Parts: sequence; structure tokens; C-alpha cells
Amino acid sequence: MSWYRNAVWFVKGLREYTRGGYESASKHFNPADVEVDVAGRSFLVTGANSGIGKATAKEIAKRGGTVHLVCRNKERAEVAKEEIVTETGNQNIFLHIVDISNPKEVWKFAEKFRNEHKLNVLINNAGCMVNNRELTEDGLEKNFATNTLGTYILTTALLPLLEKEADARVITVSSGGMLVQKLNISDLQSENGTFDGTMVYAQNKRQQVVLTEQWAKAHRNIHFSVMHPGWADTPAVRSSMPDFYEKMKNSLRTDTQGADTVVWLAVSAEATKLPSGLFFQDRQPVATHLPLASTHSPPEDEEKLMEVLEEFSQKFRSTSPG
Repeated sequence: MSWYRNAVWFVKGLREYTRGGYESASKHFNPADVEVDVAGRSFLVTGANSGIGKATAKEIAKRGGTVHLVCRNKERAEVAKEEIVTETGNQNIFLHIVDISNPKEVWKFAEKFRNEHKLNVLINNAGCMVNNRELTEDGLEKNFATNTLGTYILTTALLPLLEKEADARVITVSSGGMLVQKLNISDLQSENGTFDGTMVYAQNKRQQVVLTEQWAKAHRNIHFSVMHPGWADTPAVRSSMPDFYEKMKNSLRTDTQGADTVVWLAVSAEATKLPSGLFFQDRQPVATHLPLASTHSPPEDEEKLMEVLEEFSQKFRSTSPG
């Protein structure tokens, strides 16, 4: 069935995920949804020095929000911060250098942040697609460490901070590629079989959808959502998927178009009128499975994912300073 899933997903992508798909969907957007003042509200955006993360941070800064940029590369992050401050006139932009693939570092950052700041909205945007199997210094497969475990630790560590605030939200940037994957909890670190970075990334993105659904059930006073930005022209796409980029570059979305639904989920009143835990594309909730694709998982697998990630996270917490 994998060939079927891939084919259906790609045809769907050509129709909906490109710039043309965004332009078609945006005809039905209500501009007033995002014409809001969010001064006094605090937003944390991971992977904020380029692409969709930077575009999201900039749009929130334009609306007066306090924005915490969480980035791995200090030099690129400082350039991005300066650009956001200059373009928006918003001085409440703060920089934190954190490698989301390093669980000890994520714990250390989150625990410090929790003691020093308030937080209304967490935006999990940082991600990576490594095409050859690489291990981090902790012996973790890098895609899993960044996309799944890093997202899990940061979110769970900051939940107590979010619980204190009215209208708290968590938004995770996933990918439509997850539609070709069924949750696989037996090989979270991609140790078995031939390593395919694109499919590992898609599996991680399926895991993010499951995380969001599970968090939404457990934390009723926080609004959780996960979204697909479409196929956007970002530095990550250019470096991780060069062949795809070459074929599609003339029809890819801009990073601002890719960020549109993230911003809508982060600032609009309309977003939280919809149930928590949904998967969004172009400001609309969409299905998390393709028809006839056999990607549904039993509830016990989804619960097991949460258990395994909690075990992983606590292992690294116990060795973290502070």
C-alpha cells in the first residue's frame, strides 16, 4: 500500500500544497482573523532564524507580541533577531540559543525559562531532515531527537507555565508527508532496514500528530493544534530535498504563505473555537489519514508512544544540570 499512499499524497500535494493551492484557499480567508493586537502576550518559536519560523516570529512581532526566538546557530539567530526588530519596530524580541536535538540542553533551557518568563503560546517549528542515519552525542538518531523527542520534552516541560495563562496554545508544525506513514513504535530510531531520511521525517511528523492528539486529551485548558504549511521555499527544503526543490521551485509557497496558518492558529480568536487536537492546512482542519491508506493505529500504540517518550525524556532530565 505504500506506493498507493505516496501516489495519492503527491497528487494531493500538487493540487493543494503548492503556491496555487494557497492562493485558492486564501480567497476564503477572513483577513480580520489575524488583524489583532497581541501586546502583552508571550510567544516562543523554535527554529526561528529562517524559513517558516522566522516568518511566523516576524508576523507575531508586527502584532505587538513578545517573541522568544529559540535557535541553534547564534550568528544566524542574531541576524534574524535584528531583522525582525528593524522591520517591525518591536523591541520585545528575545533570543535563546538551544539545540533541540540535545535533550539535556532542552531540559536545562525549559527549566530556566519557566523560572524567568511567562508563556501564552508555544510554537514547535524546529525540525530537521537528515538523509543519512546520524547519531547525536547522546546516541540518538538525529531526526527523531529533533522532531519528536525535542518537541516532546520542550512541550511537556513548558506545560506548567502554559497552564497558568488564559487562552494558552501549543502549535506544532508538521507536514503533509505524515499522511504516507502509519505510526511505528517498534523502530523509533530507524535502526532496522534501509534508512530513508524522507520517510523517517514523515514518520516523525506522524508522531507529532499523535502527540498533539494525546496532549489535547490530557490538558483540556490548553488549545493544541498541529499543521501542514504546504510545500514552501525554505532553506531546509533547499538543503534537505534538492531534487524536489529543483522540480518544484517555481510553484513552491513563500515562507510567509507557509507560516500563515501558524500565525492564524497562534493569534486568532477563530482558531480556538475549533476543538483542540486537530490537524490544519490553510486555516481549516483536515483529515489525518488518506482514504484507504491503512495508516490508522490502535489506541494502545499511541499510548505506548507517549510512555516511551516520557521514559526517554526523564532519562535525560536526571542527568541535566539544575
